[in-house]
Amino acid sequence: MLVLTRKVHQSIVIGDDVEVVILEVRGEQVRLGIRAPRDVAVHRKEIYQQIQEENRSSANVDPSDIPDAHIP
Repeated sequence: MLVLTRKVHQSIVIGDDVEVVILEVRGEQVRLGIRAPRDVAVHRKEIYQQIQEENRSSANVDPSDIPDAHIP
């Protein structure tokens, strides 16, 4: 793990397209701004984990549980 120290309005760059900016520090909370291309998904870790779990659950669906689609 790379550990960095940054001050407000300083940033780090990840790859060529992602920039993380320190917006504010209040006590134990840090506000971050993230500049990334629209095709790069940016999520809080707990949300990312929920998405991954939902994807795993969806992948385990038995095809017999899905009703036949009737297209006129």
